[in-house]
Amino acid sequence: MTHPTHVSNRRGLDDAPLLVAANGGTPEHTPVWFMRQAGRSLPEYRRVREGVPMLRACLTPELVCEITMQPVRRHGVDAAILFSDIVLPLYAAGVGLDIVSGTGPVVNQPVRSAADVAALPELETEHVEGVAEAIRLLLGELGRTPLIGFAGAPFTLASYLVEGGPSRNHERTKALMHSDPETWHALLGKLAETTLKFLRVQVDAGVDAIQLFDSWAGALSPRDYATYVQPHTSRILRGIAEYTGDEVPRIHFGVGTGELLGAMHEAGASVTGVDWRVPLDTAAARIDPLQPARPVLQGNLDPAVLFSDWDSVRGETERILAEGESAGGHIFNLGHGVLPDTDPEVLTRLVEFVHSRRD
Repeated sequence: MTHPTHVSNRRGLDDAPLLVAANGGTPEHTPVWFMRQAGRSLPEYRRVREGVPMLRACLTPELVCEITMQPVRRHGVDAAILFSDIVLPLYAAGVGLDIVSGTGPVVNQPVRSAADVAALPELETEHVEGVAEAIRLLLGELGRTPLIGFAGAPFTLASYLVEGGPSRNHERTKALMHSDPETWHALLGKLAETTLKFLRVQVDAGVDAIQLFDSWAGALSPRDYATYVQPHTSRILRGIAEYTGDEVPRIHFGVGTGELLGAMHEAGASVTGVDWRVPLDTAAARIDPLQPARPVLQGNLDPAVLFSDWDSVRGETERILAEGESAGGHIFNLGHGVLPDTDPEVLTRLVEFVHSRRD
């Protein structure tokens, strides 16, 4: 175990089911939380967010605290995840961007040259003091519920910066990656440093685990991921491990990353998130040959299944719980985020059902 280089503010929650599972132990029940649980599916979220731009909301401590707490109160999930956005550290540092309703992050001046990369502003701790304050407020509200901090991984952030916004094919991103690898690695190195600094702020404030989202990494081949992305992601995940002395579990998740699971885990994750396309037992088998112990997995109910009848939801949940037994630990989650029109009552019922199936 490495020795932490910061003063730990973590609460003594080592027996919390999420943290027990994340560390490969046997929790009292399978822990469950949902990506995007603090968000658009909740009417109370829509009420408090009304008229407040997304990125401004993410830097308003009292609002972040309230929104983060909402699914904990309503659903009884085993973890809260900090209300934030993957582009927040870029915005806070001074990158000109906004989140446009119905579109997503839109960048004013795309980054497509070495000069553009050199001109990117650096994140300073004071830029995200609102995030740190929100975490401190949450620690007083959450009781025994762990808090997950998060950030976006370099490839996904780079895709937004290079494309200028969301992209289906990532053509400009891949063109830069292949035609100008020097500029590409300079960009991802800078983004890795920004992300690592942002996560350290969250760790210093007291989060109990972190999740690194590489939402669009599934657009890459295994070869391109290993060559152009994995070293920078590893710098973040291993950097957090060194910074905390392995005290803070590191969850790594991407969409459509079935062919990348081994490499994503090898990058330094203590928990690998799996989307709904790959059964958990298959995911465990893909990662296992690379690891000395069975991997801890998170996932992976298809979010669309929540629109089915309850018998279907329960059947799929039972299948996933059974498949999760082949992992070294299992944190139940969706295979991606909660869809906006999901009935919150179904989520509450799902939490109760998972908790009733004690190990």
